[in-house]
Amino acid sequence: MPPGSLGQVLQKLGTSEHPDLLAGNRGFEDAGIFRLDAERALVQTVDFFPPICDDPRWFGRIAAANSLSDVYAMGGRPITAMNLVGWPRDLDLELLGEVLAGGLEKIHEAGAVLCGGHSVVDQEIKYGLSVTGTVHPERFWRNGGAREGDVLVLTKPLGMGPISTAIKREKATPDVAEAAMRQMATLNKAACEAVLDLEVHGATDVTGFGLMGHGCEMAEGSGLQLVLTATALPVLAGALEVVRAGVMSGGCNRGKAFYGPKVRIEASVDEALANLVFDAETSGGLMLAVPAALAPKVEQRLRDAGALAYAVIGHFVAQPTGGPSVVLA
Repeated sequence: MPPGSLGQVLQKLGTSEHPDLLAGNRGFEDAGIFRLDAERALVQTVDFFPPICDDPRWFGRIAAANSLSDVYAMGGRPITAMNLVGWPRDLDLELLGEVLAGGLEKIHEAGAVLCGGHSVVDQEIKYGLSVTGTVHPERFWRNGGAREGDVLVLTKPLGMGPISTAIKREKATPDVAEAAMRQMATLNKAACEAVLDLEVHGATDVTGFGLMGHGCEMAEGSGLQLVLTATALPVLAGALEVVRAGVMSGGCNRGKAFYGPKVRIEASVDEALANLVFDAETSGGLMLAVPAALAPKVEQRLRDAGALAYAVIGHFVAQPTGGPSVVLA
C-alpha cells in the first residue's frame, strides 16, 4: 500500500503498549521485538507479494529472502518460518510446488525451520513468509538510532524497482534480469552477521518505500538530517538505462508524492538516478548507521563476508530548522 494510505489506516489502531514489547507499531521499526527474559527476545515479521518474475522457483527464493530480511534488519537471527500463499483455483499446483521449493531453499540457507503455513484461493498469486527470529533484548538495531556524525553504509546495489518492472514488461535483457534476480534472492544474513559485534547505531533494509522513503524514516526517527552522496550510491548495471528508457514502477510516483516534500535533490544529480531513488526496492540491502571512525572496519567486514555492496553513501547531521529529512547531492 502507498505509505500515506497505510499511515491513515494504522492511525485507527493506536499503539500497542506492553512492558516487554520493545519494538512494535510505534515509529518505523522493521519488525516487532518482544522480550522473553533478560537474554532473549523474539523478532516477528511477515511479508508477501505477487510475482515479480515468470520463473516460479526464482519468485519463491526472492519472496522468501525479502520476508527474512526484516529479521536481519533488526540484528536478529531467523529461527522459524511459515508459508503464506494466495493461489488461483485453476492454476497448476506444480507451479506452486516450485514457488514453495524456492522459498524453502532460502529458509534453509538462513538456518531457520519451516513450521507450516496457510493458503487461500486468490485471483492473483501471492507468496511470502511469516518469520520469527531471536535477538538479545538490549542489542537489537533500531530504525531511528542514528547519531549526529554517523555515516550510512549500504550493502546491496539499488535498481530492483525499475528492473523488476522491466522484467514484467519483457523489456529487460537476459543478463540484467538474471543479475537482478540473483541479487534479490541474496539473503542479508552475511551482511548482518559481519557487523553484529560492532557499534551499529541504527539499521533498516531498503524495500517497498525505496531509498528515499527508508532514508526519511531513519532520519526522522533519529531526529537528524541524512545527506546522501549521489556518486557514492551503488546501482546495479543496467538499472539507470532502464529508467532512461522510461521504465519505472508505480511505486516511484507514489514515493515521490509522499516523500518528495521531505527531500531535496540538487540539480547536479543525474535525472535517472533522481527518479530511481524513489522507486521501490525488492529484497534490498541493509542500511547501517555507524560511527564514522568505524566505517573502514565495517566496509572491510562486509567485503570479506561477500556482501554485494559495502558503500558509504551518506552521513547524518543536525536537522536544520525547516530543512528536509534527506538531501541528495
